[in-house]
Amino acid sequence: MHDVLDPRDLVPDEAEQLTLSGHQVGPLAEQARAAADAGDLEALDRLRDALSRVPRDPDWDHDEPDDETTLRGILAAVPRSEVDAAALPDRIAGAWLGRTVGNTLGKPVEGLPREQLEIYLRAADQWPQTGYLPLLDPLPPGVTALHPSAPVASAGTFTDVPRDDDIDWTILGLHVLERHGREVTTEQFAAAWLDRLPFTQTYTAERAAYRNLICGLRPPRTATYDNPYREWIGALIRADIFGYVCPGDPGAAARLALVDARLSHTANGLYGELWAAALVAAALSVETAEDALRQAQAVPPPGSRLARVIDQVLALSVQGASHVQALDWVDAELGHYPWVHTLNNAALIAVGLLWGTSFMDAVGISISGGRDTDSNGATVGSVYGALHGRGGVPTALVGTTHVRVRSAVRDFDRVTIEELAERTLELVRR
Repeated sequence: MHDVLDPRDLVPDEAEQLTLSGHQVGPLAEQARAAADAGDLEALDRLRDALSRVPRDPDWDHDEPDDETTLRGILAAVPRSEVDAAALPDRIAGAWLGRTVGNTLGKPVEGLPREQLEIYLRAADQWPQTGYLPLLDPLPPGVTALHPSAPVASAGTFTDVPRDDDIDWTILGLHVLERHGREVTTEQFAAAWLDRLPFTQTYTAERAAYRNLICGLRPPRTATYDNPYREWIGALIRADIFGYVCPGDPGAAARLALVDARLSHTANGLYGELWAAALVAAALSVETAEDALRQAQAVPPPGSRLARVIDQVLALSVQGASHVQALDWVDAELGHYPWVHTLNNAALIAVGLLWGTSFMDAVGISISGGRDTDSNGATVGSVYGALHGRGGVPTALVGTTHVRVRSAVRDFDRVTIEELAERTLELVRR
């Protein structure tokens, strides 16, 4: 469960995080897992201290800066694009609509590995996926369990957009920007978390940062103290609102995202939010997903793992690989990362956008890769809606269910998607 209050999760997860980021963890990883399994809290405390001193391998060949000066220097050079002002209201509305629909499409199967997801979709007679997924009972042989939200997010079980953190964060970001404008600070984002969002509706890195805030830590220390999830996907899913309010200006969107990301993430976790914000901003001004992806690629540091992963997905597209071959590449090259890491899920987002020929095709391809299916479906849907407007999202998927949004953000439960889009457009006009 990755409980941020339990050292039996935190210490082994920190060993994994350090290993994946090039540190010489050696036998400490196995020792951490053994101590966790035995419930030996004293040993875990000693191992936590030992892990804090583990050096990085001198042969580590990635350049992944965290300092704000370097990152802002990169973002200052990102070019802008012309925006069709007349089309912007429809494209922003399409982005909000696409995000909510895409999220729901992937929500019941969140966390399933690719093989189990295919079994489930075939049993549901949706291979490839064509719409919201039914709740199968009993589960098909080979599928171990569905996400706990499946009973309220499967076809026929919801009357409004089901509550989800992927949507809550977009709503909360809108609220913070309405209140503080573009000069918002990381501390103001932190205050909004504590004021507007319940602790139990946050997960992994966000929950660790929330805990750190309550204990008196301040950003950016909130992102690193006892937070093994600092390169996971949590920051990426908070990004879209910054793209919505900076149409055609990926650099400005990424700068806003940087202020937010510093609260909970570092390195590729942080780059993921910058990249996704830039991707959405670009999608509001260009005509194709490939154009948006190439513009967004100016944002992550070129020597980072994220930049190299997206470069490779783009290269596979140019080489004429099929989407199945691209998904196979994600499994082969990134399969050792946790299922909610930034790198593998960003790759799946890019695959869905590059190979998808319609909204359902793009979202469905991304979901078919498994892992964080609701988050990936939300981002792909958001970008597709930004590119094509409301008309790009099938009306059959909107129906009467994707009009109002259930939300854990205080004062926003059952807000309409139309209102969210109008308030976003007002921020752009300011």
